[in-house]
Amino acid sequence: MDNRSEVRAFLTSRRAKVSPQQAGLPSHGRRRVEGLRRGEVAALAGVSVEYYTRLERGNLAGASDSVLDAIARALQLDDTETAHLHHLARAAAAPPARARRVKTPEVRAPVRRVLEAMTGVPAFVRDHRFDILAANPLGMALYAPMFAGEVLPVNSMRFTFLNPHAQGFYPDWAQVARSAVAALRIAAARNPHDERLAGLIGELSMRSDPFRAWWAAQDVYVHQHGTKRFHHPAIGDLDLDFEAFELPGDQALTLLTYSAEPGTPSGDGLRLLAACNTETSARAWHITE
Repeated sequence: MDNRSEVRAFLTSRRAKVSPQQAGLPSHGRRRVEGLRRGEVAALAGVSVEYYTRLERGNLAGASDSVLDAIARALQLDDTETAHLHHLARAAAAPPARARRVKTPEVRAPVRRVLEAMTGVPAFVRDHRFDILAANPLGMALYAPMFAGEVLPVNSMRFTFLNPHAQGFYPDWAQVARSAVAALRIAAARNPHDERLAGLIGELSMRSDPFRAWWAAQDVYVHQHGTKRFHHPAIGDLDLDFEAFELPGDQALTLLTYSAEPGTPSGDGLRLLAACNTETSARAWHITE
């Protein structure tokens, strides 16, 4: 992806979201732009209009952390958006590089053993492209519509936007899908030269109108923890708490787990799913490249 275009689109979209009233500025008469003017952002950040204009046009190379933080405060960015701005700046400062094929990380044997030991908790490991590289049996059972008939490794982004069963599987599909796009944007900023990641974004942009619209919104999101609703084809409705753990020492791998409070309908449903799954497989599944 073109870093200048990404910077320009991100800063412009964030500026449009902040009104003069929100920034504590007077607003007189009709305004030609939505949100703040460039000059207002520059004044709030303590930089010249010319300098901020250069930054917003896509040239973040050389911008100090203090300047980036000042702009983040002026645009009222949250922590995730601020971190994203810094990632874009680091990419801009790096020497020009061609897109390259990044090798799929290996899931280490100890991690696979942990997956196998988590018999009551659905879990899987994904990389920064949202390819599922390893899953325990209960994880595969929970995401049965995603794994059914697919060539391994499956990709959760392709499932969400291109699989006709996804909207029935996720009762809150629009929320799940929009968060997924925002998380993919974070991954793209951290891996600007990954050829396969760029190809995935291009494929989804061409084949999915919702993806294309949400990608243009420039929102960013980090999956850390929360609750996700499922409508499982065999078990029914499940409200599960998820946790996302970045694996230290592994290249952009994330372990995701799902659980429910014991004794609740979702807890009972998860136990039923585990009981139904005991006859299928007792070992974690993983792929290697």
